[in-house]
Amino acid sequence: MTGLRWGILATGGIAGSFASDLRAAGLDLVAVGSRSQESADAFAARFDIPHAHPSYEALVADPDVDIIYVSTPHPMHHANARLALEAGKHVLVEKAFTLNQAEAADLQALATERGLLATEAMWTRYLPHMIRAREIVASGILGEVRSVSADHTQLLPSDPEHRLNALELGGGALLDLAIYPISFVWDILGAPTSIHSVARLIETGADAEVATVMTHEGGAVSTTLSSSRTAGPNRATILGTKARIEIDRFFWSPSVLRVIDPEGTVLEEFDGRLDPEAGGRGMQFEALAAERLVREGNLAGDILPLAESVAIMGTLDEIRRQIGVRYPGEPTGEPTGEQA
Repeated sequence: MTGLRWGILATGGIAGSFASDLRAAGLDLVAVGSRSQESADAFAARFDIPHAHPSYEALVADPDVDIIYVSTPHPMHHANARLALEAGKHVLVEKAFTLNQAEAADLQALATERGLLATEAMWTRYLPHMIRAREIVASGILGEVRSVSADHTQLLPSDPEHRLNALELGGGALLDLAIYPISFVWDILGAPTSIHSVARLIETGADAEVATVMTHEGGAVSTTLSSSRTAGPNRATILGTKARIEIDRFFWSPSVLRVIDPEGTVLEEFDGRLDPEAGGRGMQFEALAAERLVREGNLAGDILPLAESVAIMGTLDEIRRQIGVRYPGEPTGEPTGEQA
């Protein structure tokens, strides 16, 4: 045990994956909260959790809980994370961190004021192959990194009433899928200096496909493609002047990377699935990192600083502005941009 006692807010599919990985990693999972006692009890029985609460308010009030994983749909992240922070709990908030940058900045301000950790559950950042990728880039073996590309394309339900297609639930490819390649691009190249986005919108107004071309410091270029209506290669590439990194499908989960020179010779192959702590879905790495940050007193974060999550939400806001997507309740105004 590392000392932090975990609570899980909500009992959906992603919460189950997280709970399973916590249990496998030996972390201290002590409570779950749902909107009904029946759902909380069922989840608690499934994962041998001692405290099952019939409301989120009861969960955050539990004195045996130190940190809460927020796993509700996107539009609820802000309110649910704020509820936990106001109760004095650290939070790990499922990606995308919030619905927009304004909500993210509000959580950042509250966490700073309360002296608590608030961090985004972008689990890819913490996986062994991504740790190695950053080491390789920093070593200089790739030369100057000139471009990064990644896609996240899946054939998902097309029912207009499904969460993934409902604007009132933050539906669309952007927050569910594109957050992965866009965060990946940020990880390698940093903040974009320009953003150009195109999308195809469906009858609900949500984006079924969205593509970006962005420039970064020094003139490096990134491209991303995300879709909820087509299944693609789901790989990622980092191109340097001396070599490149290719990451196998699915690049956002425990995977294999190769360093390849311009002649096609494989200089290194790294299999992140073989890490002694690997297993399950791989969500234990973000939980272990959150515990480390609290233990070290580094509440700003390091692998994915909270300030960066806030800035990435700003990138997503700009993409939405360009493609003409607005979630219910957001400020009105004519979006400018291009649709394809």
